[in-house]
This record gives sequence, C-alpha cells and structure tokens, in this order.
Amino acid sequence: MSTEKTNKSASKKKKEDKKPDIRKVFVVGHKNPDTDSIASAVAYAYLKNSTDESRSFIPMRAGHINQETEFVLKHFGVGEPDYISNVEPQVKDIELKKISGVDEGISLKKAYSIMKEKSTVTLPVVDEGDRLRGIITINDIAESDMDVYDNCIIGAAKTPVRNILETLEGELVVGDENFCITKGKVVIAAANPDVMENYINEDDIVILGNRYESQLCAIEMKAGCIIVCEGAVVSKTIRKIAGENKCIVITTPYDTYTTARLLNQSMPISHFMCKENLVTFETEESVEEAREVMAKRRFRDFPIVDVHGKYVGMISRRNLLNLHRKQLILIDHNELGQAVDGADSADILEIIDHHRLGTIETSSPVYFRCQPLGCTATIVKKLYAEAGVDIPSDMAGLLCSAIISDTLMFRSPTCTKEDMDAAYELAEKAGIKDLKAFAREMFNAGSNLKKKSAEEIFFQDFKKFNVSDISFGVGQINSMNEGDFPEIIEKLKPFMDRTLKDMKIDMLFFMLTGILNESSELICCGKDSASLAEEAFNVKAENDVLHLQGVVSRKKQLVPVIVAELQQQ
Repeated sequence: MSTEKTNKSASKKKKEDKKPDIRKVFVVGHKNPDTDSIASAVAYAYLKNSTDESRSFIPMRAGHINQETEFVLKHFGVGEPDYISNVEPQVKDIELKKISGVDEGISLKKAYSIMKEKSTVTLPVVDEGDRLRGIITINDIAESDMDVYDNCIIGAAKTPVRNILETLEGELVVGDENFCITKGKVVIAAANPDVMENYINEDDIVILGNRYESQLCAIEMKAGCIIVCEGAVVSKTIRKIAGENKCIVITTPYDTYTTARLLNQSMPISHFMCKENLVTFETEESVEEAREVMAKRRFRDFPIVDVHGKYVGMISRRNLLNLHRKQLILIDHNELGQAVDGADSADILEIIDHHRLGTIETSSPVYFRCQPLGCTATIVKKLYAEAGVDIPSDMAGLLCSAIISDTLMFRSPTCTKEDMDAAYELAEKAGIKDLKAFAREMFNAGSNLKKKSAEEIFFQDFKKFNVSDISFGVGQINSMNEGDFPEIIEKLKPFMDRTLKDMKIDMLFFMLTGILNESSELICCGKDSASLAEEAFNVKAENDVLHLQGVVSRKKQLVPVIVAELQQQ
C-alpha cells in the first residue's frame, strides 16, 4: 500500500511540475483544527485535483495538529498539510512587471535604450547574485544630460573604456577595453600642437581629428586616451608610440561635436543611480501595507525583493488593480471568526460544512454544501460518489477516522445513520478490520493530556461565537482517561482567566468530554458565565465547573443551549 501511495504522490508532483503557472486554491479547515477539519481538507483537495485540472488544490491547516490527528495521518501514511496563518493579499499576489535587473557598470546611453525598448521609466540595478543595488530612472538620465558638469566628470564617474566604445560606436586601436578611466579631464584639441602643450595634462582624454602632429603631441603630453573622430585611420607610428606610452587610442565615425556630446552618455549608471533609502517591498508583505507606503511616495515604480533579498520584479500603483486574491475552499466551518486570518479579503469558492450558518459574506456566489450530519467527512464521501471518483485507501482511512472522531464512535447526538454507514464502508476501503479497536487506539493517542501545557489543551479544538454584542469561546477535548480531569481542570482555570483578558472576550467555556462515560466537565470563565450555564442546563456549578451527563457535542448540545440562554436574557 505504501508503494502505491508513493507512486501517487510522485505522479501528482510530476503533474504539478508540468503546470507551474496554474492557479492555486487552498483547501483549509478552521483554526485549532480537529481530525475532521484536517482529514476532510486533505481528502477534498484530492477529489478536486482528480476532477479539475485547471487549478491546483492544496490542503492546508490553520493551526497546530493535535495528537489524535497526528496519529491518523501517520497511520495512513499521509503527510501533514502545510500551515497557513493568513490569506490576506500579499505583494506576490500582484502581477509584477518582469523588468530584468541591469549591471551598475552599463552606460547611461544603454540604460536609456533599455528603457525605450521595455517602455519603462525605471530600471533596477542588481549585482551578480540578483541583489538590489539601486534604481536608475529616466529623470536621473535627463538630469545627467542637462546638468552642467566640469570636464573631469568622465574620470570622476569611473567610466570603463568599453562604455566609451559602445556609446561612440568606436573601435579600440590601442589599449584594454576593460580599463577604467578614473582621472583626467576631457579636452578638444582644436588648436595647433604648440598651443595644445599648454592645456593637455597627464591622463587627459583628448578628442581630435586626423592630424598626425596633434595625435603625437597629445601622446607626448602623457594623455590617458585619445579619441580620433570621423573614422580617420591611425598610423602605425602613432599606434606604436601610444602603446609605449600606455595611451588608449579609439576611433569613432562621429565628428568632434557629436563625440563630445555623446561622451557623457558613456558614464556608468552607478554614478547617477539612487542607492540610499530605497523604497522596496518584500513578496510576503501585505498589499495593504504596500498601498499605504505607495500613497506617501510619488515614485512611478517600486522594486520587489524576495525573502532572501533578491530582486524579482517591479510594481506601480496601476499593478494594484491586477491583484490576484488568494482562492479558498472552507472546510468544516462557515464562520469568519473560525476561519484563517484574512479570509474576508480572499475569494471563497466553496464551503463544505455540517454546522449552523455563520457570518461569512462572499463577494460572489459560491458552491455551498451544508448538511445536518455528524461529520464533514460524510459529506466529502458523498461528493466522491457524486463525482464518480473512487476513494483511495489512504483517503478512505482519513475520512473514516474523521467520522469516528466527530461522532465519538457514534455516541454523539449529532451522529446519523448515514454517518455510521459511511464509516463502515470507508473502513472496509481503508483496510480497517476492527473499527472499535481502531477507534480506541485513535482516542488513546489523543488522550495523553498530562504532558500537554494548558495552552495546548485549551486551543486544541477551540471556536469563537458571537450573539448580538456578546462574544464567547468554547474549547473541547475528548479523552479516554477521565481520571486525569481534576488535575487538568486545575491547570486550565488560571490559564483561562489570563486568556479571557488577552482575547478581550466576554466568556470562555471548556468541555472535558469523557468518551467512555459520555459526559463532560464544563469549565466556566468570565463574569456570569457559571450562572448562565447553570440556568441553561439546570445544573449546579461547583467552583465554576459543571458536570453535564450525556452532553458530549459542542455543536448540538452546548452551543445552541448557551446561545438560547443569552438570547433569552
């Protein structure tokens, strides 16, 4: 069976690798997930992937997995779903402008050409590892052309010879194109050689024509580079003397005026780009945070980096219109307070549930399947049958376990004949020969509460509810070891007092449900919570704890009674 599962997983991975660009849909249960929430999400994602190739359905979890669920996943060889804490739109959900980063050594002219070709006004500057070094904009290039610089700017900008060759469409006659000019002024040699001697200094860049005497004079005055205009041929003698004096010789087809004008465009963008106080966004950053920053800064484009600081693209305010909200399928809940954070800003496509109708609003119609059954897994099994898809043994095992867990092995009043029939049929598919023995093993795995902290116990299966202006939360844990309850109650009480204040909630209740005795110890926390429960169940509380015989279902036996009492009061 494990080989079959491995092959399925490999096949599924191969299928996903072939379609990296298809839209992802997260199939996720409620916060503080129980076995039903996890198992149904995994099994339903498998069904959707089997029937819809246009998207990739990924099971997720909105909280930590409890020991019972962990046992079930391991027993059937199914991996734990990845954790997702928030589904608010992130920068990575925006359609980014894929503008490639450029090297800081390229010329202003080349940067401008790339901008024209890409129809952009901003270029990101990156290093060899794609880490962002700076930003060059069309305004930076315009200012470099319009501002008045002194004639030493070429050296001050540390201009590579290859930039000059590229900008002037020149040919290197003598020298190394990788050499970087770091000093010297730009001189136009229009005078006679005897006059030139007075204003050419060592390392200068001299622009001149085809006059042998002028070329020789410039070299003898130790010029660092001479640029011969209008494609004039450089004699062998000049080449030899230039080489001996380490003077770079370049020829260009342009005239003297054009050469002088274009020379500034050969400077590297590193001298003009913005390097400090860059406004960037990370791919994981929320769109709302990015929107606030963009509203305060009047830049056209903003660079995006990943969690490792590598550049991935650019966004502008217009890109915010092309936001791809995360797509969700909600499993085993339909109340916003129980959903993963940010669910109200996501596109909810489907809801599969068996609880009362809650508070979730959607922007468009959704597929909503809610049935009065003991477990969401029973509904998922029905959906497999309706789609004509055979349930694999591992998925059958998960769904069967979910039904056993949610119905307390058919003891819960929420359990229906349909749940029982489904569980036995799924058990056969999963190869479970003794359902009761498997149920005991599963419940025992989740009953080891002594080693758990109060927080782990309390939030193992916790849900929040609202009635008018009253908010209350109910946690529940099922156990085979009811002898541990007094010790657990003493551990939970002070924790619930602190949690009540931290959550800013009106009341907290916690059900310690004994599976064998089919009863619950209800811990009450918050002003009037104990008296409310006493009125609701007609049972006297002792130290804010009620013993509720026959009450095992939070959904059907506790929450509706609490809600009714609150409404009556």
